[in-house]
Amino acid sequence: MNAIHGIRAYERYAGKETVRRIEAKARPLQDMHILHMNSTYYGGGVSQLLASLTLLMNSLGIQTGWRVVHGPPDFFSVTKKFHNALQGAKINLTGRKKEIYEQVVHENAIRNHLNHDVIFVHDPQPLPLITHYRKKSPWVWRCHIDLTAPNPEVWNYLAPFIERYDAVVLSCREYRQNLATPQVFFTPAIDPFSIVNRELSESAVDERLAHYNIPSDLPLVVQVSRFDRWKDPEGVIRAFEKARKKEECTLVLVGNVATDDPEGAEVYRSLLSHRGERVIILSVQDGALVNALQRRAAVVLQKSIREGFGMTVSEAMWKGAAVIGGNVGGIRYQIQDGVNGFLVSSVDEAAERIVQLLRDPDLGQRLGRAAHETVRERFLFTRTIEQYLDLISSFEPEFRLRGESWNLPAGESPEERGRAPAVAAISPR
Repeated sequence: MNAIHGIRAYERYAGKETVRRIEAKARPLQDMHILHMNSTYYGGGVSQLLASLTLLMNSLGIQTGWRVVHGPPDFFSVTKKFHNALQGAKINLTGRKKEIYEQVVHENAIRNHLNHDVIFVHDPQPLPLITHYRKKSPWVWRCHIDLTAPNPEVWNYLAPFIERYDAVVLSCREYRQNLATPQVFFTPAIDPFSIVNRELSESAVDERLAHYNIPSDLPLVVQVSRFDRWKDPEGVIRAFEKARKKEECTLVLVGNVATDDPEGAEVYRSLLSHRGERVIILSVQDGALVNALQRRAAVVLQKSIREGFGMTVSEAMWKGAAVIGGNVGGIRYQIQDGVNGFLVSSVDEAAERIVQLLRDPDLGQRLGRAAHETVRERFLFTRTIEQYLDLISSFEPEFRLRGESWNLPAGESPEERGRAPAVAAISPR
């Protein structure tokens, strides 16, 4: 059985000073009971983040629970449409959709007795929960979605729910919205001890690839993500097909279908016609396989066209991979073009970068070393833990955030990179 790592285990990556600071910040909160509510226990970055976050918070002596919203398929069909609309897609926002959404959340409120000291609600699925409780403590809405250009109709519908919260946490400053609720900005981060990120021997990598009959005779081009059109898997296949005309390689697309994403199975089925000897498409929930592929890949892609953050980017960068990411949202906070990876805006650009990296392995290694250091400095889980501790500590007794500025390092924006870390300014409501 694998050990559950406490905060002291992170000293090897984050240093003793960081760990001691986190322990000191956790100590005054050890009589608190915290809750996180989202929509699925597996599939995608949010569930990965919560899996590590809740265990580590408990190891620090802070009771931290994790619950998920339960609902029928038509509920998750509606919430997926809301997710897409918040990322800019069109939607036919009918009264029936609103009725299904609000009714199922109401049913979940009846089943869940929330009397915690701080309640974190993640993404739109459980958002209206707050309307069904006599609020006795701070509620925080944590949105992991790319809000660069939300659909106005859906945003106007959801905003009154959002403004009942005491704070909103967004992944990037460019997602800021016109809200009365204070907004805080910090990016997600990766847990180096999770099954997806922990160290693997070469023999363990070989075993995982062999288990799925993934050939390693040619360089591997890999994308790992949920089967979601925003991740542009079809664009990945087209870029690969262009690249392989110049350099021989094998494409591996690995994803899963989360319980809260009814479109995932449809997207997966739509890709199967592209399968071949050199195009491998797998729908599996296997963190060790993801780990192995990111370590063995000559090129890792995350060619998203919208992306709240994209934890798979940091995961691959941590392993020293040469990463090509879509020039959107949170990916731009992780990749500095030409320094620790490449940013692309089209299929042709992606294909050109794949060929460049396949022809110049030394370049890939240089980018990979810089990528690993970027994650070590800015995207390790100790930073996320510290930000959550700071946020919890910042609430006044009347559930308001303290009015002075307080330091929650958000990760440098593309424009701020190279300057001093930014401070998130919070104003009371």
